[in-house]
Amino acid sequence: MQQPTPRNLTPLPDLGASQGRVGPTRVRMPIYVDLLPPCNQACPAGENIQEWLRLVKAKEDHAAWLELTRNNPFPAIHGRVCYHPCETSCNRVELDGAVSIHSVERYLGDLAIANNWQFQGPARTSGRKVLVIGSGPSGLSAAYHLAMLGHEVEVHDSSDLPGGMMRYGIPEYRLPRDVLDAEVDRIRALGVRFVQNHTVTDLLAEQAEGHFDAVFVAIGAHLSKRVDIPTMDAGRIVDAVGFLRDVASGERPVIGRRVAVYGGGNTAMDAARVARRLGAEESIVVYRRTQEHMPAHAEEHDEAVREGVKMNWLRTINQFDEGHMQVEIMEINDEGKAVGTGRYETLEADTVILALGQEADSGFLRTIPGMRFDGDVVQVDPNTLMTDVPGIFAGGDAVPSERTVTIGVGHGKKAARVIDRWLAQRPVTEHPKNPVATFDKLNLWYWGDDRATTQPELDVAQRLNFDEIVGGLTDDQARTEAWRCLSCGNCIECDGCLGSCPEDAVIKLGKGLRYRYDYTKCTGCGTCYEQCPVHAIEMIPER
Repeated sequence: MQQPTPRNLTPLPDLGASQGRVGPTRVRMPIYVDLLPPCNQACPAGENIQEWLRLVKAKEDHAAWLELTRNNPFPAIHGRVCYHPCETSCNRVELDGAVSIHSVERYLGDLAIANNWQFQGPARTSGRKVLVIGSGPSGLSAAYHLAMLGHEVEVHDSSDLPGGMMRYGIPEYRLPRDVLDAEVDRIRALGVRFVQNHTVTDLLAEQAEGHFDAVFVAIGAHLSKRVDIPTMDAGRIVDAVGFLRDVASGERPVIGRRVAVYGGGNTAMDAARVARRLGAEESIVVYRRTQEHMPAHAEEHDEAVREGVKMNWLRTINQFDEGHMQVEIMEINDEGKAVGTGRYETLEADTVILALGQEADSGFLRTIPGMRFDGDVVQVDPNTLMTDVPGIFAGGDAVPSERTVTIGVGHGKKAARVIDRWLAQRPVTEHPKNPVATFDKLNLWYWGDDRATTQPELDVAQRLNFDEIVGGLTDDQARTEAWRCLSCGNCIECDGCLGSCPEDAVIKLGKGLRYRYDYTKCTGCGTCYEQCPVHAIEMIPER
């Protein structure tokens, strides 16, 4: 039988029509790009996190602090109290854990305080005056950025000292007051004037009398939401905001041995933990839903439990009398709502602390013609933060948004820059952002396994006071942690493209200047693109 003719399984390519890696005609070419790191994208304060981490790696700590504070004047504060969404978005989560960005930020903040680093004010002033209402994170951020832009700034606030909820809401074991004072004083040194113990009742009159060219309203959410609980001893029911404020002001209220905190947010966790420090042998959080539904951040819940706070899920308080409270057992229905079952139980409690949410005290704004509201918050243009009244801007807890320190600081920065342009009658322009450097874009061969640095903490047995719980990093630890940054989407000058190019088409321009291509030599093979660990190179069609 005749054997079949053998087939050539590797036919010669048609070099005139080939579109493989290389050919007689280059059909694609590499270009250097800068993508947006996911940490930068996730930061509500708009920090260039990747850049200041790079400077820490290079042992240029002062330059790193200057870069960080271009956007956020409070690194020592944020390194302690920010819930670091940057770390949730960090690409290194997919490898061995997120970069501990907040701990390096705190390192820079603490270093600046220790070395008395100060802001360098503007060379010239604008001759314009801006009034800021409220000295919380949003108001202080706006004051800082406005002062750096050359404007005269005055902050009016109803409290004894500036800081807002950072001073009167966040307990000292999370944010020591000397740290807060140091970073506020640095803003005061820029010439910002603080008027404390002053409640604004007529904003338009205040603006006119002070000859202010613009106003930024940054009132905090200091009013606790209330619920009617039948009781024979009303003095034993207190609101969480007032309770935390009293403690922050140096008072030590008598709360008894057993305390129940009604609510499931971060304020509830703080109140329960503070109650333990005031001597409560039993501190219970009563929440109408389950742990999965609670608004408190997981780390706040976990720390409370570590300190002995007990959680009582699916319960609502119906009555409170003489050391006892009656709670109704709840259940989650098919629609995901908590509904009563008609079954009750009795729990012991000497004091009930209400932590059911806060509202902004925006009543003084309601007399201004044209101002629009959504409940307790003011309606603003989301792109400019200006209200419907020209020249009056608002941010932080005063507008619709999540209520965190970092979001407030971001609002203050944004408002200051918009106010600056509004005063100069320049249009507000939006700058398009680069595409995000997602995890799938990276080439991970360059990076080894390296777990995050752990910050030192007080043992639970040592926590029944107001000493700071979490410690900072050493110089070496901060640098080690900064080196874990993958520099997603931006060249790190690793020389990978230089060494991999078979045609010597990559030209090194010197330290800090990166590279360029000699396209007369480049064949478009893509070797440089395929090995770049950070995706700082793209292949595009031949132009």
